[in-house]
Amino acid sequence: MTSNLNPPAGWFPDPTGRHERRYWDGATWTEHVFTSGSQSLDPLTAASPGQLSETRSEAVSESASRSRRAERERLQREAEVREAADRNHDEAPSRAAEPARSLQSAPAHEATEVREFVDGVTPSQGKVSFFGAKKQAQTLMVENERLAGLISHYGLDDVVELDDRKRALRAEIDSAKRELAELRADTTRAIAERSSIADEVVDLRDAVHLQEFGLFDFENPAESSVALGTELESVRTQIKQRVRTGEATEASSNFVFNNSAAKGRKFVSDMSKLLLRAYNAEAENCVKTVKAGNLEAARKRLSTVVAQVERLGTMIDLRITSAYHHLRLKELELTSRHFQAVQVEKELERARREELREQRKAEQELAREKERLQKERAHYANALSTLIANGDIEGADRLRAKLADVEHAIENVDYRAANIRAGYVYVISNVGAFGPDVVKIGLTRRLDPMDRVNELGDASVPFRFDVHALFFADDAVSIEAKLHAHFSADRINKINLRREYFRATPEQVLDALREHKVEILEYTIDAAAPEYRSSLAAAV
Repeated sequence: MTSNLNPPAGWFPDPTGRHERRYWDGATWTEHVFTSGSQSLDPLTAASPGQLSETRSEAVSESASRSRRAERERLQREAEVREAADRNHDEAPSRAAEPARSLQSAPAHEATEVREFVDGVTPSQGKVSFFGAKKQAQTLMVENERLAGLISHYGLDDVVELDDRKRALRAEIDSAKRELAELRADTTRAIAERSSIADEVVDLRDAVHLQEFGLFDFENPAESSVALGTELESVRTQIKQRVRTGEATEASSNFVFNNSAAKGRKFVSDMSKLLLRAYNAEAENCVKTVKAGNLEAARKRLSTVVAQVERLGTMIDLRITSAYHHLRLKELELTSRHFQAVQVEKELERARREELREQRKAEQELAREKERLQKERAHYANALSTLIANGDIEGADRLRAKLADVEHAIENVDYRAANIRAGYVYVISNVGAFGPDVVKIGLTRRLDPMDRVNELGDASVPFRFDVHALFFADDAVSIEAKLHAHFSADRINKINLRREYFRATPEQVLDALREHKVEILEYTIDAAAPEYRSSLAAAV
């Protein structure tokens, strides 16, 4: 195939040199010329015969070469098309195979002629002479038309069209395969969604069935508990299973209504459903109202409903099964335990805050006391300097003794501030408020421990506390912990451990101190209780 940069056929370099191109009509030079993109007329002037002959020969040779090159390229393209058709004969339409078969069955002299023509137009031929150029060109044109007729006769011109059609069909097949894959994926998703929806429908039907018996999936406070959540879920699953299988109630199986066994069975089923619904409603109400301290009251209420159901169902021997009732009581117990744990956590948090407040008070007292002692030490130091300057030896000795006491007090305050386990252990009682066999055992880090005792005896109790023991210890925390552990079984408030009241007498606490080898210098067994005793006397 010729390049687009080649000049149009018939236009050749001007032999006169006056223009870029001049038109050759196959026999002679014409007056048509081409220069700088524009065409014009310029008659050809006489030139030397040798020059014109040479130019004509070159023009004819170039024209013949172009014709041969064009025909050769055409034949090469057709040969490539035939080879492609032969290779893909199993995939191409039937029309694509027919031209190849026709070409194979063509007469031998026609195929030979095509090959001879292809061999004859190779560049190895020399230049065509000037006098035979026109005849050669006419011969080539005739041969070209004959070969074109052969190509048309055997249908080779349809091979390219069939190849394009084959590619289009392949593209359509690929597109159809992609659409099929997408449809299969959509089908898979639709099946999964349908399965999920079917499961939801089953769950909804099951929930509706359970609700007919008054069993609703309400929120239990204990569900959020890490320790109790799993156990509660197991209990509730067993409750639902017994309702589904009809194991929540028991009733007569041979009851007859209006001389009809079928009506009797329906009556028993309806009554069982109605009374079980009433029982479940009361059980749910008990779960929602149970607290940390009213578990027994909730159990009693639910057991009362069991007795009522049995009484109302006497005619058909209807009763709540003991196994089902036990599961509902277990649900109540787990809910109550959750509330107890929550209450304990709240009490511990409140106790921690109270302990922090007490610690801050002690630290503030120690800071104020240290500041006071430092001022007192500075005052004594100034006075001592004055006495020494005045020569008062006795006065200076007295101030040195006081200054030493102040230094010792400052050291004691620093020790108390640094040692957080140091403090005062106290054992107190309030006969008028709690009776003779209740004591409170605790500790304080205050500078004046009676401040803490007086705070405990404020308006929250009718009388002031009596002090049985109040002593300082380097490890007061450990002593308090030992006493609390000793009387743990006698603790009055077992939920809030910071409520340090124990059902014990002062004598028992003294024995415990001796048992744990705690040194104590002073201990009062009898409670004075002056306000309480005066109140008793006034009442008489």
